[in-house]
Amino acid sequence: MLGAELVGVADISRLPRPLAQSWHWQESAACRGLDGGMFFHPESDRGLTRLHREDQAKLVCEDCPVITACRDHALSVREPYGVWGGLSEGERALILRSRPRPTLTVVG
Repeated sequence: MLGAELVGVADISRLPRPLAQSWHWQESAACRGLDGGMFFHPESDRGLTRLHREDQAKLVCEDCPVITACRDHALSVREPYGVWGGLSEGERALILRSRPRPTLTVVG
């Protein structure tokens, strides 16, 4: 998706196909059934308030049996918002920036 990182939209072309087995890990997530506001900040959430909310979300993630699957999902589709797999938006952005960019090979 052209410019997905610039406009803050997840690149849905990276999402797994809509097969139940692709998403089954979510059924075991520690956050399942909790208020999404704990994991996704409102527009006005800044500074210490935002850090406190993120810390509370990460506490839930610490004991989650599917933290790795959740983190892998968020990194692979470049989720632009929220706490996923114990990582905030900024932490995921740092990880993604540190990864080597794939090189394109021109055949012809």
